[in-house]
Amino acid sequence: MNLRALLVAALVLLAGCATTARAPVSAPAVVVSPATWQQIDREIVSASKQATEQVKLFARGSMEHWRIRVYEQTEENFIPWFSSYWTQEWLSMKVSWYTISASGEQDASAKRLAAYLLEQYQERVLAPVAVEIDPDAILGQSTAFYAQLMAQQMPVIAQRHGVPIAQLNGRLQKIPAIALGPPPARDASLYQIVSTEPLNTLPAYAALIDKIHTDGGSKGVASTDTAMAPVAKRASQRMEAEMAPRGAASAVAAAAGKLAGALISVGVA
Repeated sequence: MNLRALLVAALVLLAGCATTARAPVSAPAVVVSPATWQQIDREIVSASKQATEQVKLFARGSMEHWRIRVYEQTEENFIPWFSSYWTQEWLSMKVSWYTISASGEQDASAKRLAAYLLEQYQERVLAPVAVEIDPDAILGQSTAFYAQLMAQQMPVIAQRHGVPIAQLNGRLQKIPAIALGPPPARDASLYQIVSTEPLNTLPAYAALIDKIHTDGGSKGVASTDTAMAPVAKRASQRMEAEMAPRGAASAVAAAAGKLAGALISVGVA
């Protein structure tokens, strides 16, 4: 009888322990002084600057590799194509057509030739290099690297000052990281940046990438256009000077005749 009573008492005791273990324990709120929050804010800014510098080194190294491949592809592919005899004949015919259809517009041939050369440069240089090294991928990797570095530093800062991570996260939610709104979905806090995985699922981040593409794309096209324009203008002026004695229509006919003859020769071979 005593053994049975002891067994019942043991079961009751175990049940009580199990119930106690499952009961949630609410951690007492930690009072953080304004001076401590100011110091934490300064350390967050410092961590952001350090992360930015590391990301810059990564991005610059990756883009330097991309730039080298663009130069190599230009030397290996675009320049031989541009300077070849039949390309020059084809460009002469295009310039002749541009001149005929210019309707008095100044530098019309040079502008249209520059647009055509840009199209060829994209096809023969930039597109093949992008298969090896995609600038968009570098952009995504860089921003993800920044978020990773910042996420690693937040627990360190919280522990250093004895602040619960939940309270620090609340602080991070008040720090704007992306501000492109309205609408509010185009805005994001620092907490959203460091806690969202993958980062490209965050609407504000997607809006930021679109803005970078829009702004950077227009600047990139303008820069490439500026660099290509002098080449196109010199080529157009040379070709126009060559066809001046016989006229644009005769130059087109002569160039077309050469191209047709070459195609016939290739067909016979």
